Amino acid sequence: MPQVIIQPSFGKDAAKKHWRDTLDKEVPFTVSPYVDALSREHLDALMEMHPGGTARFWGATRNHDKRMRSLATGDVVLFTGGKLIRAVGEVGVSLQNAVFGDSMWSRHPINGSYNNIYSLLSFQQLIGVGYQEVWKLPGFNEGDNFMGLRFLKPDAGEMVLEGLNIRTVTAAQAEAADEQRLVERLTERLGRVVAAEAVKTKSTSYNRQAGTALVNRAEALLLELYRASLPSSSRTTLRIPYGVADFYEAGPEGAEIVEAKSRNSHHHVRQALAQLLDYVLHSPAPVAKLGALFPGQPQGHSVQLLHRYGIDCIYLQEDGSFGTIGAPDAARRHMMAVWTRP
Repeated sequence: MPQVIIQPSFGKDAAKKHWRDTLDKEVPFTVSPYVDALSREHLDALMEMHPGGTARFWGATRNHDKRMRSLATGDVVLFTGGKLIRAVGEVGVSLQNAVFGDSMWSRHPINGSYNNIYSLLSFQQLIGVGYQEVWKLPGFNEGDNFMGLRFLKPDAGEMVLEGLNIRTVTAAQAEAADEQRLVERLTERLGRVVAAEAVKTKSTSYNRQAGTALVNRAEALLLELYRASLPSSSRTTLRIPYGVADFYEAGPEGAEIVEAKSRNSHHHVRQALAQLLDYVLHSPAPVAKLGALFPGQPQGHSVQLLHRYGIDCIYLQEDGSFGTIGAPDAARRHMMAVWTRP
């Protein structure tokens, strides 16, 4: 989970000049005077993260030394000023170097050099996003003008990321790596239980900042492994105007629908829930059972959310079998009544 930092950055004239110099444009850190202030270690770190030799930068003075040492790649910065969230950035390289700071910015009249410096792996300016967007989130107070550099507590930071729908490059890369490992694990597992032809689902790829990630391949393999664990499966499909249900089986007691996800995070649980409820509306047969399928057991509050809507939680166990945490009968009966209501 990345840290979230609120960084006032667009108030006084000096801050506005700093913004123009190192956020509105990228700094060519491989040329003088910038490169002259960098140690070999700092230059190598910057080149690894920003191979083009340019990056956006921001910094903090010595009174923030302790907190700034905790800054890491992938942390999220909200750049604020004038009661607006003016931009969102993602931390690349974090370093302490007063001389490098002096090469970019004038010194603070009291606190001196901006010695705590970080590059930005990504930076997106926002239009019309006021402080009210944060005030309305749980744990924040209306009228808070976010004075001074602020490191949010983990719960508050997570709330901001979800509330403002912020997705970082670092998280996307980590998810891609997790999905690739899952693809390899499921492919190996499927090789022992089904014919190779059964896993020839076409994969889709798209470019990210640091390479190519597979899309939906892990879900396809997870679903194939789940089908292989069942006594029989008709492999029928439920297609709706906005997509296709991963698993649809119509039986004498009603239809069963299962939605597969490549991760077991709460975000993915919510996605599965929304899709399942949408599929119910389009099922040609009354729905008797809903299930959400994951590569591992979700956390308790995520399972509770599924159970509230009568949805079973199905997950892949370490031994390759599937575990099911069934929804309470009362919740299932209640939701069946809702599902079958004209």
